[in-house]
Amino acid sequence: MTVTLASLSQQTGLAVLDHLEQSVSIPVVDGLQAQGDLIVIPLSVIASSMTLSDKADWMDVPPDGVELLRGAAGGNPHTLVADPGTCRWTTNVLDSDWLAIGVFETSAVAYLLHPEHGATGCTPGTYVIRRQREHEGHRARLVAD
Repeated sequence: MTVTLASLSQQTGLAVLDHLEQSVSIPVVDGLQAQGDLIVIPLSVIASSMTLSDKADWMDVPPDGVELLRGAAGGNPHTLVADPGTCRWTTNVLDSDWLAIGVFETSAVAYLLHPEHGATGCTPGTYVIRRQREHEGHRARLVAD
């Protein structure tokens, strides 16, 4: 089934900005993807630099989603959304770069929705959500969206 930005926004009750084309089909990717100040990485790509506790507290992603990160200065939220019973999420993770926000496991397509950027989909699998950073000379800083 093709999911559009309009149908996902209506399903979740999360609004997107008017400049986005509402009838566009949301792309579904099985690899690395970025959205503003977040990056989604398949766990298998960075598993050697991650610690995921066996006792991690996993939470089901509710129909209205889980806010992962709000943009700089209280801006727009990045929200993980999925059909009920198909996706779970934990923040009980550590990575050697201190950029991980959490990990999600999904058995169906899950979506990352942002009012300004639109949405992208993730195929079934396990993914790490991390902050992005940018380098300027010898300095690194978190991307502010």
